[in-house]
Amino acid sequence: MADNSFDLVVIGGGPGGYVAAIRAAQLGMKTALVERDQLGGICLNWGCIPTKALLRASEIHHLLHHLDQFGFSAKDVTYDPKKVIARSRSVAKQLSNGVGHLMHKNKVTVFDGQARLAGPMAQGGKVAVAKDGKAVADLEAPHIVLATGARARSLPGLEPDVKLVWTYKEAMIPEAIPKSLLVVGSGAIGIEFASFYRDMGAEVTVVEVLDRVLPVEDEEISAFARKAFEKQGIKIHTGATVKALKRGKDNVAAQIEAGGKTSDITVERVILAVGIVGNVEDVGLEGTKVKVDRTHVVVDEWLRTGEPGLYAIGDLVGPPWLAHKAMHEGVICVEHIAGLNDVHPLDTRNIPACTYCRPQIASVGLTEKAARDAGYEVKIGHFPFIGNGKAIALGEPEGMVKTVFDGKTGELLGAHMVGAEVTELIQGYTIAKTLETTESELMRTIFPHPTISETMHEAVLDAYGRAIHF
Repeated sequence: MADNSFDLVVIGGGPGGYVAAIRAAQLGMKTALVERDQLGGICLNWGCIPTKALLRASEIHHLLHHLDQFGFSAKDVTYDPKKVIARSRSVAKQLSNGVGHLMHKNKVTVFDGQARLAGPMAQGGKVAVAKDGKAVADLEAPHIVLATGARARSLPGLEPDVKLVWTYKEAMIPEAIPKSLLVVGSGAIGIEFASFYRDMGAEVTVVEVLDRVLPVEDEEISAFARKAFEKQGIKIHTGATVKALKRGKDNVAAQIEAGGKTSDITVERVILAVGIVGNVEDVGLEGTKVKVDRTHVVVDEWLRTGEPGLYAIGDLVGPPWLAHKAMHEGVICVEHIAGLNDVHPLDTRNIPACTYCRPQIASVGLTEKAARDAGYEVKIGHFPFIGNGKAIALGEPEGMVKTVFDGKTGELLGAHMVGAEVTELIQGYTIAKTLETTESELMRTIFPHPTISETMHEAVLDAYGRAIHF
């Protein structure tokens, strides 16, 4: 019989789980990973990666219909939705297979099945693995990492039904592009789908319960983005709720309430994007000291739960619920278990956030309001893309960069961007924050010309009254 005793067992093979397993193996731990579905988890298979493949297709579709601004023309431009979806699925499969290769390369033992704690950790850290009701293996380890992720939240009366009311999963594999669509929720997921379907030709309406779209972003960026979306033809209702859905044979009638008034629209499909729920069920948390708060496991700065030897990372724990945050938590957790001396708790203020709509949104650190509310005397800088030569040359003059500095110390408190490729650019500010760079160092940094990154430099200069090109 195979030896099923390990130094570490990771439950869940998403970005947090597989990275934790690889890092553990690098540190010499005998490691097992249990995944009930596909390696790579939601992110690689149904989230981060395939959605970007779809958004790339919609970007191409948009450009093909605006070729005249570059001196080109094309007739009878069409697309095959089945091929668009097939490419997205192929990209996801390629990366999921890549994770399998990484597991083999790092000698991580992978078990295909549903994992469940078989009693408190004091009894030896036992994990029972089963598949389709049949036992697969009984594992044992002194350290267990929960990385079971999360799933889409539902709302009473708005429950998804696969055909007419979709979650992100159905929205990624439509049989055809609907002519009209209602998106409930304007966070990153909702806005990305709204952007994709609008650029693919659908009439799109977005309903957001809060007073602005992309509500976690800086208010100025949110307002800028809304104007851009509405210019594209997306209809947006903020401070609004969907009170009821009436499902027909091949459409949905929705009642929207805002400001005490109701309106009715009929669309072919509805996408629910109203948050996530942690996967805490059927993991075996009963009888342990694990605390669960609103479906998410409570952990300390080292990702330890209340049960000694049991850890939790990723979407299963607190916000922000981002793949790159999960990956870093996996590394921090495992390195702390290994007793490394140079491990530092995760500073959420240094985690960048990206939304891959058109125009893209990216940010790191405090918004202007959050900084003022925290008592900082702030210096604010702005720079528009219309003042940047590369953005104009690309035909992408719609955008803005905003910086937030501590007026007393020069610390970069936050950076907020909207425009072409800002999801690639934000890492410059993220590095600056991680290195605790001041405004003086950023101003003395040489940015290459011509690049969109020059807008980042100018936004720093502007905070101190030194902008050159605007």
